[in-house]
Amino acid sequence: MKPFKKLTSTILPLDRSDIDTDQIIPKQFLKRITKSGYGEFLFYNWRYNSKGNPNLSFELNDLKYKDSQILLTGNNFGSGSSREHAAWALLDYGFKCIIAPSFADIFYNNCFENGILPISLPNKIIEPLMLKCINKPTFKITINLLDQTITNISSSKSLIKFEIDSARKNTLLKGIDNIGETLHYESKIKAFEDKQGKHKGILPF
Repeated sequence: MKPFKKLTSTILPLDRSDIDTDQIIPKQFLKRITKSGYGEFLFYNWRYNSKGNPNLSFELNDLKYKDSQILLTGNNFGSGSSREHAAWALLDYGFKCIIAPSFADIFYNNCFENGILPISLPNKIIEPLMLKCINKPTFKITINLLDQTITNISSSKSLIKFEIDSARKNTLLKGIDNIGETLHYESKIKAFEDKQGKHKGILPF
């Protein structure tokens, strides 16, 4: 998992609410045991027609947004089943940050575990930003995780300061998941286990 510190990118606007994990990646593509290779199936049923040809009216097929690493979308993103493949598909496609008014809890947690930064902003910020990205696909922002700011790079003006749990922020900055964070305390865990072993499993109090 790569550290996330700062990201400058255009934004792909997907103005839909209640996008669930089956819409993010349909169940028939969940047969792999690796985390890679899911990007080609991202939003498959919207991205392709019944003949398997690209649906040119869908945002991911718009060449103006082909290099966007930020996804801007609607309420309750990532609802439905808890498949971690949804986060894998988004990351494999190239998205490193998702901005929405709200997220489903499990999906939100899965983002952090896979190096994606989910940012929750109020609709009063989302709606004009969505319109800006639609009308000007070249519009770019810089997301600074350390400062927790979003900046308009054309004017160097801070658009908003976002909130994030300090522990989650720390794991993204370091590029580690929960397992990596646990291994950081490996020596202390071993010392505790050694001490417990001397008491033959009986707590020393």
